[in-house]
Amino acid sequence: MSHPVDIHVGQQLKRMRILRNLTQTDVAQGLKISFQQVQKYEKGTNRIGSSRLWDICTVLDVTVAYFFDGLSRGGKNEPEP
Repeated sequence: MSHPVDIHVGQQLKRMRILRNLTQTDVAQGLKISFQQVQKYEKGTNRIGSSRLWDICTVLDVTVAYFFDGLSRGGKNEPEP
């Protein structure tokens, strides 16, 4: 079972990829990985390591903090009190 943070980060990846009008293949080519790996990241099936997250930020032109926007300290998609 995927961790809620991995799912959230994957959703953020997909959201920004779509906003940037990029395909999974475009992102994969920028990262030198397969588009299937990007699919797994987007679903939260595979965790994104810190160095890979840094590379994704470069490809999508976003900050690392973008991927954690909307998460509470408990890792759920709800605002902090």
